[in-house]
Amino acid sequence: MDTPKRRIFRPIHLLLLIPYVAMLWVGSYNRLAPDLAGIPFFYWYQMLWIVLGVAVMLPVYFADERDEASRK
Repeated sequence: MDTPKRRIFRPIHLLLLIPYVAMLWVGSYNRLAPDLAGIPFFYWYQMLWIVLGVAVMLPVYFADERDEASRK
């Protein structure tokens, strides 16, 4: 029977806090100006973080995959 694999925290995992904090700090983006193509800042800032969130998660994912492959 296989034992469950223990997840190891590494400093690269701290990158995952960036989008989390950016979205929780509503006061930083709770405004209408500047608009982008008629879209208020409040909305396009949140949409931008979807793309930035992926960009932040990719290095973490690849680091975890590389670590998993080196264990095998």
